[in-house]
Parts: sequence; C-alpha cells; structure tokens
Amino acid sequence: MSIYMTPACAETMREELRDLLYTKRPEMARTAEWAAGNGDRSENADYQYAKRALRRFDSRIRFLSKRLESAQIIDPAAQGKIAGGKVLFGATVTVDEGGEEKDYSIVGIDETAPGRGVISWVSPLGKALLGKREGDVVTFSAPKGERELEILKVEYRPIAIGRVPPSEEDDGAEEDG
Repeated sequence: MSIYMTPACAETMREELRDLLYTKRPEMARTAEWAAGNGDRSENADYQYAKRALRRFDSRIRFLSKRLESAQIIDPAAQGKIAGGKVLFGATVTVDEGGEEKDYSIVGIDETAPGRGVISWVSPLGKALLGKREGDVVTFSAPKGERELEILKVEYRPIAIGRVPPSEEDDGAEEDG
C-alpha cells in the first residue's frame, strides 16, 4: 500500500526522528552506560529500564526512517489545482449528515484524528468520499451501520494534523475513522 502524507505530517515525523536521534537516545545511552557501571546488570533496575527504553527508541527510529523513505508527500494546495472539483487526498470535505454539517479532511494513515474530522484515505468514509464531487450523496458502512452523507463543499487548504501515532510494534493498533 502506498504511504501518502501531508507536508505537515512529514515535518512532524522528521522532528520526532531528530529528537530521538540527537537528544533522547543519546541521553538514554548515557544512562544505560552509567547504570551498567553500578554492578550486577541482571538485578539492576536502572540498567534494565534504560535498555528497554533504548529498544523502544530504536524501534521508533526504524519505523520513522522507513516511513519517511517510502512516503509520497502530497500538498493539499497542489492537489486542489489538479482535482477538478473531485475529492482527492488532501481535500477538506463539508458534508450534511442528517441535517448536521461536518468537515472531514482526508489525510494519510499516520496523521489521523477522527474525533476532529481528520480521517485516513483508507478509512471507510475516506474511501467513500474519494473521487466524488459537490452534490454527490455517499453511502458507506460504519461500525454502527450504514451512513449516508451529502457532499456540500470540497476545498483544498492546509490541514491541522493529529499526533503521529507510534508504530504498531510500539503500542498496538492505529485508530482510523
């Protein structure tokens, strides 16, 4: 599967990677070195904690590095120039759902915040919206059953992303609206 992300997500990932590589990991390596000098490593809680933290940091560093290497960074403003009124990755779509207006921004899987309307392009709603236009009615399956929305407006503007979740190896499944 392609790894699409907005420029804001890519920059957030780069900042986290820099912080891990040049601040957090070196500090924890110094802590591990200090703790190792305190005697028996098998019963040394400081040493065990530092080694676990280093493994977590290394895992996250690998995840971020691989993700950034293979990412296709797509600027929503550039998408708007080629969209021709269609919903593409990076679109912010205003919909009417049962008389209530809601905005959904379509982003990559690493930057979702479903509670704020920032959804993945591979989520059921994201998939249903892609390729549609203003005035189209969209039906899709959600966990609570079938939902129907009417697309009121399609815009391409900067998107405020959610936090970049840890990799699945670090803490489990990602949430996606």
